[in-house]
Amino acid sequence: MSVGDRVQGRLHWLRRWLSPRYAWGRTTHNLLPKLLALAVSVTLWFVATADRRANVEQGFDVPVTVRDTTGNGQEKRATSNLNPASVRVILSGRPERLRDLQPDSIEAVVDVTDAPEGSFTRTVTVTAPGGTALQRVTPTRVQGFVDTQVARTLPVTLSVTSPPESSLPRYQVTPGEATVSGAGRVVVGVARLVTSPVALGANAEREVPLVALDAAGLPVAGVTIRPSTVTVRRVDTGELPVKTLRVVLNDPPSELQVTSVSVQPGTVRVVAAPELLGRLREIAGQVTYREGTYTAPVRLNVPAGAQALETVSVRLTVTRREAP
Repeated sequence: MSVGDRVQGRLHWLRRWLSPRYAWGRTTHNLLPKLLALAVSVTLWFVATADRRANVEQGFDVPVTVRDTTGNGQEKRATSNLNPASVRVILSGRPERLRDLQPDSIEAVVDVTDAPEGSFTRTVTVTAPGGTALQRVTPTRVQGFVDTQVARTLPVTLSVTSPPESSLPRYQVTPGEATVSGAGRVVVGVARLVTSPVALGANAEREVPLVALDAAGLPVAGVTIRPSTVTVRRVDTGELPVKTLRVVLNDPPSELQVTSVSVQPGTVRVVAAPELLGRLREIAGQVTYREGTYTAPVRLNVPAGAQALETVSVRLTVTRREAP
C-alpha cells in the first residue's frame, strides 16, 4: 500500500467518526459490557488506593537531641543556647497509628560532630517511626553554641518553708555537696545549688530535687546536677517553747535626741520555759548613743533562763539638743 492510499484510508476513517449517526452507533454498541468494565475498573482503583487515601497528617513538637562524636566521643564537649529547643514535625499515616504515637518516640537530631567551638547552625534530621511518613519539619535548622564541658562541685544550700514561731527546727542534708556540669560558659554562671522548698514535720525526711541558681537567684538551664536529688531530714524532736517579742531600746541621754531610728529586726524569738515566756511582753535593748548617723549593735537584756535566737542592730540619727 502506497503512502497516498494510507492517507486516503485515514481520512475516510475520520469522516466516518465525524458522522453523528456512526459515532452514536459505535458508542452504544455493547454498552452494558462497557459500563460493567468501567465500574469494575473504578472499584479496583478505590480498593487499591484505600490505605493511601485513609492516611492523615498530624503535628508533633519534638525536642532536639544533639549528637557529638568528635574524637570518637572522647572529647568532653557540651551544647548550650539551643534555638529552638524543639521542632514541629508533621507525619502522615493511619489515624490509629498517629493517635498512639508519642513525641518521645520521634527522633530529631542535630549533629555537631567536628564543629569548632563556638556558635553553630546545623540541619535537623528527623527519623519517622515505623508506619508513618515524614512530611515536613519546621524549622529545618537550629542554632546553638558548642563549648568545653566542665564540672564544679558546690555545697548544697537548704531551702525550707517558714516554720511556725513556736518551733526551732533543725535539718540534715545528705549529701551535702553535688556536682554541676555542662558547657563552660553556662556552668560558670551557677552561684549555688539549693534544694526545692520543703516543709517537714519532726523526725520526717523527704527526697527533694536540686536547683542551680545564678547570682541573681534565677534558675540556670542547660546544666546537669549529680546527684539530682538529696535527702532532707528534720532532726529536732518537735515543738519548742519559743515566743516572738518586740525589741524596745533604752532612752538617749537628756542632752541628745534621736531624729531617726530603724531597728533590724524589730522582733526577736526567745526560747525559755513556758512559765517565763508567759510573763514576757518585750525585750529591752541597750545601745550607746552619740551624735551623728551610724549603725550600732543592740545588746539585748534577756532574762536568766531565756535565750534570744537573733542578733539586733539599729540605724540611728542623733543630734544634740539646743540649750534652753
